[in-house]
Amino acid sequence: MDTIISIFFFIFLHLIITTSSQSYSNNSIIKNLPGFHGDLPFTLETGYVGIGEDDAIQVFYCFVESQRNPLQDPLLLYTAGGPGTAALYPLLYQIGPLSINFKNSTWTNITLEMNENSWTKVANMIFVDLPAGTGFSYSKTWEASRSSDTSLALQSYEFLQKWLLEHPRFLNNPLYISGISYMGIVIPATTIEVYKGNEQGKQPQLNIKGCICVSPLTDKFNDFNSRLEFAHRLALISDDIYEVTHEVSVDHNLFRSLEIFISIINYNPANSQLQCTSGLNIANILDPACDDADPVPTCREAARIYLENWANHEVVQKALHVREGIIETWYKNNDSLHYDMNKEDTVYYSYDIFSSVDYHRQLVARNSKVLVLNGDHDMNFPYVGTEKWIKSLNLPIESPWNPWFVGKQVAGYKTTFAKNGYTLTYATIKGAGHAVALYKPEEALAIVDDWLSSHNYLSDF
Repeated sequence: MDTIISIFFFIFLHLIITTSSQSYSNNSIIKNLPGFHGDLPFTLETGYVGIGEDDAIQVFYCFVESQRNPLQDPLLLYTAGGPGTAALYPLLYQIGPLSINFKNSTWTNITLEMNENSWTKVANMIFVDLPAGTGFSYSKTWEASRSSDTSLALQSYEFLQKWLLEHPRFLNNPLYISGISYMGIVIPATTIEVYKGNEQGKQPQLNIKGCICVSPLTDKFNDFNSRLEFAHRLALISDDIYEVTHEVSVDHNLFRSLEIFISIINYNPANSQLQCTSGLNIANILDPACDDADPVPTCREAARIYLENWANHEVVQKALHVREGIIETWYKNNDSLHYDMNKEDTVYYSYDIFSSVDYHRQLVARNSKVLVLNGDHDMNFPYVGTEKWIKSLNLPIESPWNPWFVGKQVAGYKTTFAKNGYTLTYATIKGAGHAVALYKPEEALAIVDDWLSSHNYLSDF
């Protein structure tokens, strides 16, 4: 009898838990945000999507409808760099509809204002906290907390499938996988997963058109070592230093070459090249160097402190409909996931894609559209390295290297490659650093808008 009662109680408890979880709202329309005066003049939705086995990974996202024509404009899945950089960072500081008003903000009292150069002017955008442990995303099990480059690509695809099932009105919108920095390793892999899923008949079928890679890390050996040539081209190191170091680096194996590079660029005090490279802000060599740990309010790096103070307020998390009691502290970057060239795999993340160039080669065979952007003063992943891996694809040139303009001013340079329906547009933004939209917001929006608008969205999909 006691056994029967126990079984009945367990079933009853399970039904209560199941019913509660089903009635829990997974997404919410946000009308107001602390720091912004009045109602939001755009549609902002936040929510969670469960992915993985038993939905053990709960992915937090912020979705902003296009401020132009939501039902026809493209849909961009945007993942910040890192890995482990939270979605609120690009949403409130780079390309989202809001930005921090630094003049009227203090560390603990932040004012938000409209961003007139938001990419949401021309596209629907999903800013996503992936992998688990990023921003407000979390995992229910230890196994689900572990991720990698390859699994992140699969997770991004699964997220899109489930999100679009919940938002079917956007299924026919042209879809692009996009992101910045380290996500250059993952974006092409994610894009390929979507194409393969369609080819295998997986449902729902996604209207994938291509991808956008901003300041991408693509090949770890090539891109990191390109800093040496970049430093030489911009007169940061002398001909003598460049010739000696370059000669040694090409004569040694991969690990020795990276070791040499680290000693020069990462400011090893024992190295004689210290005087040439110390004091530089490698995100943009024209910017003053700032202390990441304790930046002054005028430094771009100070955005981390503003956002971490803002996002950890209880009133902010309630406004964003963050699940209460799940995340102890919101961080701009999860350091247990974040990549560094000196860093080995962690217990939470495996950096298992060394180069995404092969994924780009696979995209060539799928009539994909690719946009690659570089700020020409970015020393993080310089344009020099980008040019090398693009050249390795051996693509015919459709339009040669020429300036592009915003107004009557040269905004940068671009060239387009094409083969059998596939196109790759490569563009530099003059004077921009790593996060191109921070330095040249009008130009960044202009090149993205022009590129998206150049495609014929009328299809048989």
